[in-house]
Amino acid sequence: MHKTRNDIAANARKSVSALLNARLADLIDLQLALKHAHWNVKGPNFIALHEMFDAMTDSYDAHVDDMAERITALGGTAMGSVQAVEKATSLAPFPADVFDGMKLVEALAERTAALAKSVRKGIDETAEMGDADAADILTALSRQLDKNLWFLEAHLQKG
Repeated sequence: MHKTRNDIAANARKSVSALLNARLADLIDLQLALKHAHWNVKGPNFIALHEMFDAMTDSYDAHVDDMAERITALGGTAMGSVQAVEKATSLAPFPADVFDGMKLVEALAERTAALAKSVRKGIDETAEMGDADAADILTALSRQLDKNLWFLEAHLQKG
């Protein structure tokens, strides 16, 4: 941990940084999965899905930045390299051999739901550690994940 005048206890700052780095890895992984789907989607809903996947990728940019900056504000190191993400992500590997639009939507919905669940758990954990700011960052991310999950699931549901 880097030296800081932040008054949150050092052990709490270390724990919050570790938790945020874990979610950061997951979110970057999800963004990369979205880009992969964006580039490779095929089928009758191509343009709608192509554009939706790109918009979803963009919707997470500020959240990635907020988490990484919170980690560094706490004296931690934001671990955002591809190598760090590959080691730390808790998401299932994204299938590289799937191109069908609805199968990609299903794979993305599964990963979005998994991340949303761990983010909600992180909200409670960071609040218990005494970092309301980190809990707030995760709360905003939770809202975005739930919105994007709704969009994905709407494609999978029958009227």
